[in-house]
Amino acid sequence: MTEIASAETAAPTAPVAQEHLIPTPRGRLFARSWTPPASGGEAGGGGVPVLLFHDSLGCVALWRSFPERLAAATGRRVIAYDRLGFGRSDPYPGLLPIDFVAAEAREAVPAICDALGIDGFIACGHSVGGGMGIHTAAALPERCRALVTIAAQAFVEDRTIAGIEVAKAGFQRPEDLARLARYHGDKARWVVDAWTETWLSPVFADWTVDAARARVRCPVLAIHGELDEYGSTEHPRRIAGTTGTARILAGIGHVPHRECEGDLVELISGFLAGAVPAAD
Repeated sequence: MTEIASAETAAPTAPVAQEHLIPTPRGRLFARSWTPPASGGEAGGGGVPVLLFHDSLGCVALWRSFPERLAAATGRRVIAYDRLGFGRSDPYPGLLPIDFVAAEAREAVPAICDALGIDGFIACGHSVGGGMGIHTAAALPERCRALVTIAAQAFVEDRTIAGIEVAKAGFQRPEDLARLARYHGDKARWVVDAWTETWLSPVFADWTVDAARARVRCPVLAIHGELDEYGSTEHPRRIAGTTGTARILAGIGHVPHRECEGDLVELISGFLAGAVPAAD
């Protein structure tokens, strides 16, 4: 692993941000971590860290201030990374495979844990990142202590397909693709195609997280916006199941960490305070 930079913000109680390049067999992953100071102002971050999984067009930068605020509120280290092909990570070598959601848990997560010295973590994913969090919790039960999904899809729904078709048409406009390129550079077209062509493929139509969710044993919080344009409130109910908790955010769409960041941070930090002891 290569440490890129370390920078502490002006406020002595603010989380310390650090950037990392993590080698994997397919290419390097870019990651950033935010570590709250312990008593005395040195980097601390008690308890297991939170690992963030971004959405289909996302990257570390598009989480904006959410990771830092979550680190400050929970007192835990928060780690976000760009999946291969996204943001500041290396390009993806080829087409995105149909099993890419499950593959993230098998390939990227162990590499991140090894590089950053993580024994246990809390999986927290937005949109398709929520599905990756579910697969991670199922595949690594000894490491994943809790699971939080935000606007995640549990299956392919008509509303999901309709929303993607609208977005695909929008990205035919050069100006829309140019906005995405601010975050993904010359990988922007690959990012769009990886999302739209995979989800719209007939081969993907029967995809669900049901089998993976059945293997999850840790506490689960499924958060969803009432007005989410990519999925109905059936998704968080299916993810929560009989053992987890589903929370529906009134008047909120698909991106709660931008639409109601403070409320989302409070909801997640409250859940983690009860679900995962700080000493864990």
